[in-house]
Amino acid sequence: MIASKVENQLVFSDEETNIEVFIKREDMIHPFVSGNKFRKLKYNLIEAKKQGFKVLLTFGGAFSNHIAAVSAAGRLEGFETIGIIRGEELGDKIPENPTLSFAQQNGMQLEFVSRTQYREKKDEKFIKSLEEKFGQFYLIPEGGTNDLAVQGCMEILTDGDEKFNYIACAVGTGGTISGIIKSSSNFQKVLGFPALKGDFLQNEIRNFVTQSNWEIITGYEFGGYGKITSELIQFMNDFHRSTQILLDPIYTAKMVFGVRDLIKKGYFPHNSRVLLIHTGGIQGIDGVNKILEKNKLPKINRND
Repeated sequence: MIASKVENQLVFSDEETNIEVFIKREDMIHPFVSGNKFRKLKYNLIEAKKQGFKVLLTFGGAFSNHIAAVSAAGRLEGFETIGIIRGEELGDKIPENPTLSFAQQNGMQLEFVSRTQYREKKDEKFIKSLEEKFGQFYLIPEGGTNDLAVQGCMEILTDGDEKFNYIACAVGTGGTISGIIKSSSNFQKVLGFPALKGDFLQNEIRNFVTQSNWEIITGYEFGGYGKITSELIQFMNDFHRSTQILLDPIYTAKMVFGVRDLIKKGYFPHNSRVLLIHTGGIQGIDGVNKILEKNKLPKINRND
């Protein structure tokens, strides 16, 4: 896979405080394997080839960016792919699901399991049963986070990003922010905005980093993982209208909303330079819009 050049785009400036906010367009890094998924998969695919594996197996939910990315990366790099999908009820709903349809079109074999069984995804016995069923495979964990993924995410920041005092990113499994922390300068502060509730992220991140120049900012989960409100949709649509940048509703939109709110609350000192990391995930919008339409909520506008 070849990455496209990533640009930083100014999205907000405040004359009174002289705060400037830029966004790093990691969503533009690759047409099908975008954002942090490209970064996380890069060295894992190199390692899989080095070890002689022909098959990739991973885990994900109904609208998983990771599942979509692994399926596309596998097709591009010559791997067979297997996706273990959370929710047996999704097995006969593939045509209605843009993410799963995309994965299947890329040749991914989809295996649907119950939510109870899915929670065993790290259990050695469960992994062994998958090997007995599918044969040998290179295992990529849910969300893609492992040491090689963190290594890839260390490449998100470049030398030109040293002008920023703050780096902000959404947090799912902790791999992306860990790579950013490891490659950040000591004078920079890295802010993580969790997409889901829970205190486990602190320990997950500490598994990969020793630095202390980071903080997890809670309170912007909008109810929890995958939860979306009319307020968030309105914010996304307004942001898209003013910047021509689409955000994803599960991760990046909540982070950008949080940073804007922190500016209003005076969190950032005057003259701060803030860099937002756009981690991709746009592929999930079509599926989310179907749910929003079903629930009679405003939809995410992709056309402004």
